[in-house]
Amino acid sequence: MTDTRRRVKVYTLNEDRQWDDRGTGHVSSAYVERLKGMSLLVRAESDGSLLLESKINPNTAYQKQQDTLIVWSEAENYDLALSFQEKAGCDEIWEKICQVQGKDPSVDITQELIDESEEERFDDMSSPGLELPPCELSRLEEVAELVASSLPSPLRREKLALALENEGYIRKLLELFRVCEDLENREGLHHLYDIIKGIFLLNRTALFEVMFSEECIMDVIGCLEFDPSLPQPRRHREFLTTTARFKEVIPISDPELRQKIHQTYRVQYIQDMVLPTPSVFEENMLSTLHSFIFFNKVEIVGMLQDDEKFLTELFAQLTDEATDDDKRHELVNFLKEFCAFSQTLQPQNRDAFFKTLSNMGILPALEVILGMDDVQVRGAATDIFSYLVEYNPSMVREFVMQESQQNDDDILLINLIIEHMICDTDPELGGAVQLMGLLRTLVDPENMLATANKTEKTEFLSFFYKHCMHVLSAPLLANTTEEKPSKDVTSTDFSLCVFVFSDDFQTCQLLALIVELLTFCVEHHTYHIKNYIINKDILRRVLVLTASQHAFLALCALRFMRKIIGLKDEFYNRYIMRNFLFEPVVKAFLNNGSRYNLINSAIIEMFEYVRVEDVKSLTAHIIENYWKGLEDVDYVQTFKGLKLRYEQQRERQDNPKLDSMRSILRNHRFRRDARTLEDEEEMWFNTDEEDLEDGEAVVPPSDKMKSDEDLMDPISKFMERKKCTLLLHAGGIMLMTNYYDPLFDCKMLLTLLGGLVGLVDYPDDDDEEDEDEEDADSKEESPPLSKKSKLSS
Repeated sequence: MTDTRRRVKVYTLNEDRQWDDRGTGHVSSAYVERLKGMSLLVRAESDGSLLLESKINPNTAYQKQQDTLIVWSEAENYDLALSFQEKAGCDEIWEKICQVQGKDPSVDITQELIDESEEERFDDMSSPGLELPPCELSRLEEVAELVASSLPSPLRREKLALALENEGYIRKLLELFRVCEDLENREGLHHLYDIIKGIFLLNRTALFEVMFSEECIMDVIGCLEFDPSLPQPRRHREFLTTTARFKEVIPISDPELRQKIHQTYRVQYIQDMVLPTPSVFEENMLSTLHSFIFFNKVEIVGMLQDDEKFLTELFAQLTDEATDDDKRHELVNFLKEFCAFSQTLQPQNRDAFFKTLSNMGILPALEVILGMDDVQVRGAATDIFSYLVEYNPSMVREFVMQESQQNDDDILLINLIIEHMICDTDPELGGAVQLMGLLRTLVDPENMLATANKTEKTEFLSFFYKHCMHVLSAPLLANTTEEKPSKDVTSTDFSLCVFVFSDDFQTCQLLALIVELLTFCVEHHTYHIKNYIINKDILRRVLVLTASQHAFLALCALRFMRKIIGLKDEFYNRYIMRNFLFEPVVKAFLNNGSRYNLINSAIIEMFEYVRVEDVKSLTAHIIENYWKGLEDVDYVQTFKGLKLRYEQQRERQDNPKLDSMRSILRNHRFRRDARTLEDEEEMWFNTDEEDLEDGEAVVPPSDKMKSDEDLMDPISKFMERKKCTLLLHAGGIMLMTNYYDPLFDCKMLLTLLGGLVGLVDYPDDDDEEDEDEEDADSKEESPPLSKKSKLSS
């Protein structure tokens, strides 16, 4: 066999019974040694990577649909499909599959034999075909039983499908349906319901093409109205013919496209509303129905996109001021459905689709639509806008920046979105949540582009904070109004302004959404949001919300402040201290009392972060201004730890020499593990005397009486050389404790050093004969000198 290459799209059926596009490439058939057989290979047209490698199994059922589709199942609940660009390519690959399986290429499905006994299989194979009873009113019960008995067997389903196709049986059944309906023959109508439902479960494309044809589909729906389990028949046809009316908002000149739209709508209605909810087994048997709808939608979008005259007229009417509201309503609903259908396209085709809409002026059209009073129209416009933002946020950002040069802030597209979010009338703010998600995507620097000539992040954020941020924060500023000055909870003499705000549930939900977006900005925007918060005093207004009766809003406010503190930015810290912005946090903590809840945990975690990260400025501010309110909290050690940090800072400020001495004696301040300490002690006292350099004095010669300054002078010199035995001895004594005492008394250290010096007997300068012996004695009497590596520990 020679390899053939045809352009195809590869699809897989996901758990939701929807087709996922896996990419576009070229298909070929070739022998694969690893798979030990002829296989279908699809290589991506972009980079040549292997999209599909599937062995043509002799027992696998392949289906050929609509002349350009081949569908099959490789495993349970794993369906594959190849959509060919050309019919010729589909026919050639189909011939290869049939050749491997030994089938006639004229069939649309290869046979599958599973779950049958040998006797049944022999009987079925020896039978020339399935003979259907005459299509008569008196034989409908027999037909229904035959269909029901054939469904469990794949081979019998195949034979039944072939018999229905070859004899034109479906059209005869639909003629009987009309007769039964005229005669009001309920028994016959119930049998026809079972028969038509069973034909759906045959999962055969050729049968669907007959059933969904223009002359048959309404009768098929009629048969499915008479469910035997229901006391009264449904009225699906009445709904489709009277209530659901097809409106051509823009005249469609292509009759094939018009017929395809009608067919797709009705088949979708059958799937969603007419057919009963399928069992797991039946759902797998309806995969062809899902595929039929999916590929119909792909075809519709492609045909509309290629019709330039249609799209031009659509957008011209959308933006025309003379277009009445009802007409615009129909236009925007059509555009919404059009965008929804586009989600079935493969990525490159979807890119072309949205570029076409952008060139046609979809964003200016949305700006007009969002200004309308009709809530339903605005909702449809929001859905269209979400498709655009998710597809290409940079395209939307570029548009709003360009229009800011010509229009006022009030009519900018992004400000219209913010206003609709703020004015959402839904008690649950469903629309506001959707719009907030879109705003978050637009201001997210992670999806902003950076080129050699310009940085989208810098340009857009400058635009957003200049033209849009005041609109976003307006509800926050309006709902936290100043009432009167008050004293702090501590004894410190400073005053704050008390703010009051509307604490109803819907307002609190809106404020929570705004604060969450501001928190996102604090994390990702740094410079712009910092200036805005400090200049507009935003943090003070947000902390007013900690007094809300709604815990979710108070927690939003705490998260906002926690995010700011987590940056460890001294500009923010000075702003917090200057305005005493820990006061509402402390008040919320004290008002919460002994309740163990999220507010309690969030506030304690905030103070614990300040303690662990040793944010010195905030530590001092908290202790100096709020200690009296916090000193009695003893069920956690956070606040006592903060007080200890504060005292350590004060001690270092009061004794700068001690602080420098401490930095010499140790490099890190931490609690040591007991086992590590024992090892270091053992190494210290077991240090080999031979580590000392020959001829070097252990202790420098000195007079009998030394002042403190005289004593420190040789120590300083020796410390520069990292050889000072006396200080190392003192350091060894400190290492023997389990914790470095930060308040080590310098005077005590000097006393210890002086005592050690007094115990050493130094050699006389004129005793030349015993010099070597005396040096050895001094080595034995003095503490051993550590290695240089021990100084670093």
